[in-house]
Amino acid sequence: MKFPLPTLIILLIPYITISQSINPEKGIVYCDTLVPRIDITIHPDTLNWIYENVESDIEFHASFVFNDGNVIDSINPVGFRLRGNTSRYSQKKSFKVSFNTWTDSGNYQGIEKLNLNGEHNDPSIMRAKLMWDFLYKWGIPAPRANHVELYINGNYHGLYLNVEHIDEEFVDLRFGNKNGNIYKCLYPADLDYLGSDPDLYKLEENGRRVYELKRNEEADDYSDLANFISILNNSDDASFSCEIDQVFNTTDYLKVIAADILCGNWDGYIFNKNNYYLYHNEFSDRFEFLIYDPDNTFGIDWYNIDWANRNPYNWEMDGNEKRPLYTRIMEDDILRKQFTWISQQLINQIDMDSLIQSLQQRQTLIAPFVINDPFYPLDYGYTFNDFERSLTEVIGDHVKTSVFGFLTNRFSSMQNQLENTQATPLINHINHTRLVGNRLFIGAWADAQFPFNLGVQLVIDEDISDDAVMFDDGQHSDGAAGDLYYGAILENIFPETSVLYHIVAIDTLQQTTIKPCDYIHVRPLSGDRPLLFINEFMADNDHFNTDEYGNYSDWIELYNGDTEAIFLADYFLTDKLDNPDKWQMPEVFLQPGAFILFWADDEENPGERHTNFKLSKDGESIGIFNGLEGVVDTLTFSAQTTDVSYGRETDGALNWTFFEQATPGESNEHSSLTDYESAHGNMIYPNPVTGGRIYFKIRDNFKLYDLNGKLIHSSKPVEYMDVSWLPKSLYLLKTKNFGSQLIQIN
Repeated sequence: MKFPLPTLIILLIPYITISQSINPEKGIVYCDTLVPRIDITIHPDTLNWIYENVESDIEFHASFVFNDGNVIDSINPVGFRLRGNTSRYSQKKSFKVSFNTWTDSGNYQGIEKLNLNGEHNDPSIMRAKLMWDFLYKWGIPAPRANHVELYINGNYHGLYLNVEHIDEEFVDLRFGNKNGNIYKCLYPADLDYLGSDPDLYKLEENGRRVYELKRNEEADDYSDLANFISILNNSDDASFSCEIDQVFNTTDYLKVIAADILCGNWDGYIFNKNNYYLYHNEFSDRFEFLIYDPDNTFGIDWYNIDWANRNPYNWEMDGNEKRPLYTRIMEDDILRKQFTWISQQLINQIDMDSLIQSLQQRQTLIAPFVINDPFYPLDYGYTFNDFERSLTEVIGDHVKTSVFGFLTNRFSSMQNQLENTQATPLINHINHTRLVGNRLFIGAWADAQFPFNLGVQLVIDEDISDDAVMFDDGQHSDGAAGDLYYGAILENIFPETSVLYHIVAIDTLQQTTIKPCDYIHVRPLSGDRPLLFINEFMADNDHFNTDEYGNYSDWIELYNGDTEAIFLADYFLTDKLDNPDKWQMPEVFLQPGAFILFWADDEENPGERHTNFKLSKDGESIGIFNGLEGVVDTLTFSAQTTDVSYGRETDGALNWTFFEQATPGESNEHSSLTDYESAHGNMIYPNPVTGGRIYFKIRDNFKLYDLNGKLIHSSKPVEYMDVSWLPKSLYLLKTKNFGSQLIQIN
């Protein structure tokens, strides 16, 4: 290799930047310096029904109030139901609040759902919160969480943990995209190979899918999961690390393994084949692993196992049960060594004295809300004295170790158990984009146990080999200096030039990592403009949907109708066609068929998806421009209506229309206002309704309106709907594909 080794000791750079995903700010909803109050109001008979039917996931109408002493917000209606698995049978139950059940795109502070967890197993009510805090600190994509006091119908139900729901909004905030498949994986989700047929992975356990698709449910296509599991199980040992890295973010998952073992999380994938999500990241075309429900941690035990001293290289369940994602990594010499080094780095970040002090402060903060918690004693007889002793003493049969005792023992034992190895450098999050002026940018994240050098091996137009040094100096489009994200800018890479490349890291021990194993191909440009469209916008967003800060701002949706990903930082968005470079888009790859939403709010430094201009509801222009292609897409529009969007009839189509129901960040699949003029059909029975239910003869998305045009309810296809809560009157049922029908409720 031509590039010399650097003299800087890169090991001194903080390790927390290992992941390129970004955990968002805590915000109002998850602020953990105080204990907000949440009030739920629901009909008492409905609440009794929920408690009597613990397996039900039916969501019922309720009202929601959030009060942190500074902010008081009310939302009515919201969806309300029980959540959890075995916790449904506990006395202190857990609940889910949904802001988008009755109102499409409904949210609170940019959040569509809240998980209110009772934490009935844990006398400290702090273990899951501590796990989420560790993940947040270590840069692992994880839900935000805080403690809240919960009141239902004015009655105090106790101290709860408010945990961010994992859904498309969650992944969008972490990975910059949200349209890939999301799988919720519960017991016995072992990732074992069942065959090449994707439908084989739709197996069920206790009436639900083991790998439950939570996004793109209508397509119900498990091909990506089947391909990942096949490569995981069937690639040979020699090629395993190369092949699995093509379909799975292996490097970031090494840190997840380390976090699970450090925190004693046995109820996850590795030991109990349970409680995790897989997200198919559109930008990288690889799966991301997300931890879920880590309440059985830090000394909670139901297996009579000493988790504080269990061998990190044999964390899986004893016996013949398969855990291929963990066992194959531990059997691979390179990945095992990298896991070892990552584990040591995570341990080194913990200042035990500061950690103990912060836990004591949190215990003091939440204590006033525990002492009067009426449900706290019901499951295991816990007393307030147990709560006060829970950080330092063993409490109860299944709490085998105190929180402090586990932390001290686990960190000490794991340091002693970690093998004395020398890991090869880590490389991840590789990307490239063509720049103005016949230049090519190549970027990657990298870190190593020893000082190292990073470079690019190139093959240009299939016959010219070359090398280039990558820098982390803030001068090569690599972000901030010292952030472990490296960049190289190659000159004289013309649009017609074909480039093959991969990244090479060499440390001072001459250990080498090459990623990816096969070259990445930068194909020549055809000279055609990319099919990047202004797809939908709302120029007067008064009460429709909010950004991540809870603000109702104008928004613009873009759509990639091309066959290749588009690097948006090459393009500009503007509301003045004579000022084409008004706002540069962020460094995000928009995948084929994907959508992205920008907030046109003209706010100073609010985030990378907020433009430096607003839209005029009286009419103006929107344009996409690029230095190479010039005009990419423009639109001039007239006066707009409050909370009504204007968009292409179908994604990327020529014709535009107003939408009765906007679809920000999603396909323009909903019908326009004129589509609802179709004739009434006999779609439900009975009509008039004299009982509590209407039954559907057809299966279609529908909305229910009162005679004033107010949206009452919307839903995906269902067999029946409970209408007992509605006043006696006439209502209009509108369906996506079958027209409208009047309903008489007596």
